[in-house]
Amino acid sequence: MPSTQHLLLKQLLTAATGPLARRRPRLPAMRLAFELLSFGQLMPWNVFMEDASVDGMPAEWVRPAGADASRVILYLHGGGYVLGSLNTHRALVGTLAQRCGVTALAINYRKAPEYPFPAALEDALLAYRWLLAQGYASHNIMVAGDSAGGGLALSLLVALRDGGEALPAAAIGLSPWTDLMLPSGLMRRVCQEESQVLEALEIRGWGPLYASATALTHPLVSPVHARLHGLPPLLIQISNAEVLGDDVQRFAEKARAAGTPVTLQVFDGLVHWWHLFWRFLPEARTALDQVAVFTAEIWGQTAAKAA
Repeated sequence: MPSTQHLLLKQLLTAATGPLARRRPRLPAMRLAFELLSFGQLMPWNVFMEDASVDGMPAEWVRPAGADASRVILYLHGGGYVLGSLNTHRALVGTLAQRCGVTALAINYRKAPEYPFPAALEDALLAYRWLLAQGYASHNIMVAGDSAGGGLALSLLVALRDGGEALPAAAIGLSPWTDLMLPSGLMRRVCQEESQVLEALEIRGWGPLYASATALTHPLVSPVHARLHGLPPLLIQISNAEVLGDDVQRFAEKARAAGTPVTLQVFDGLVHWWHLFWRFLPEARTALDQVAVFTAEIWGQTAAKAA
């Protein structure tokens, strides 16, 4: 059963987004609002940031004190391929890196509609290859992301495999967006609650902005439609109450059937993007601790402790 903190968060989100949905704010206003909300974030103690340029693409090193400098998480932020930045996800990346005891590299990949597919994927590929050029071995890199960033991480794996390139040690998807089609049956089910209606209505319009002239079923746009053999171990976290839940579980089943190792962790009754609220939600801290356990198992480390 969701915590009291989660029930309060859900009420706050519904109250905050209701008026916005009625006014149907434009994308620039939504971007600005998301950036303004990020100002209230506080980085975890003893986690340090350093600006980086990945062949001209804005990026940021996130370095927890005492982190293993030989291993790195390449983090791809969420935001429906149209929102989000280094600012909006800095605290989440910081606590994830700290819990996993490694350095992270977050990138500010290009967004739609100004830069539709394959711009974001090209930027993810650029960052991964850049890490290899910096001396990181592929088995010392993991790729992680939330929502659209999680889907982008999975698409990155498919593109690397199809290109015959070295694959990372593993990938982590936090509520990953694996099918931009959002089938109508799914929409009817999630539209039983106002908060889920708002979530579904917004995200449904973002997929076509990203895909542009490309079919939503293209395997590098919606990785659930890709061939999923020959991929590294995957950790997938999802809530059974969020708009992406059914699609993600379908992705996990297809990947397992193709022989890819998948750890699927299903949380009960949580909103999409619950990981962002890790300071407030015990469920988010639990989820991130489980990510740390997964990375420790892959890399043979002892999982780090974090507040």
